[in-house]
Amino acid sequence: MVAGDLLREARLRAGRTQAELACRSGTGRSLISRYERGKVEPSLETLRELGRACGLELSFTVVNADNEGHDLSLIRAALAKSPRERFVEGNRAAASADKLWRQATTLGS
Repeated sequence: MVAGDLLREARLRAGRTQAELACRSGTGRSLISRYERGKVEPSLETLRELGRACGLELSFTVVNADNEGHDLSLIRAALAKSPRERFVEGNRAAASADKLWRQATTLGS
């Protein structure tokens, strides 16, 4: 849901409604809503284009995890866990990230 939160934040900072963003980007308002609610994940290029429609330039860095030894060890450690353990750990991490996000947006308001 990070993409949806990022899109919503960009739209609000630009002072646009979902309808205005949809019009500026040539996208349907309902699709903008689904992106923001996390019902549909936009591609990185779509997210970048929507950011531009809000007057922002989004840049992304994609790194090959196999080039770093520590990344391989993290992958091996994750694969050693059961699916349930990975699920629980992922939910815990998501809850922590959500809490940090809410604190950051509260401070920025």
